Amino acid sequence: MSNPRVRKIADRIKVIVAQMLERRIKDPRLGFTTVTDVRVSGDTQQATVFYTVLGADTPAELAGTATALESAKGLIRSEVAKQLGMRHAPSLEFVHDALPETARHLDEVLAKARAQDEAVAASRGSDYAGGEDPYKKPREEEDLDDWDDGDEADQGDDD
Repeated sequence: MSNPRVRKIADRIKVIVAQMLERRIKDPRLGFTTVTDVRVSGDTQQATVFYTVLGADTPAELAGTATALESAKGLIRSEVAKQLGMRHAPSLEFVHDALPETARHLDEVLAKARAQDEAVAASRGSDYAGGEDPYKKPREEEDLDDWDDGDEADQGDDD
């Protein structure tokens, strides 16, 4: 969908379908349906409409929404064709968008991992792995004097 024309058609279809679901489709099985994305094929013959349903916790409620959208597909497609003014209206396919559920699951997993990390950090204590002071100390002056004496002897032999 890198073609700007296809992207504009997809955006327009998203708006048309959302307006249809809000204003003209009066099926009680729909619930609070939100159109999240529309993807149109390159030849603009197929349009996949992704939707979510707020408050639909059971598979039966999701199935009811899917059935309602399938029954309203013809009316929605005719309205899309009328408003787009295209010779051939794209066929519509409605797909439940699992992205919000996946994001919620990932948030729960991350919260659980964060809690486990905090528990491990609390039980670890304050002992350092490298000892009390893992940093190197500067050499004492006696060691430096011995090192300098050796270098001076080597310099005298080279002359």
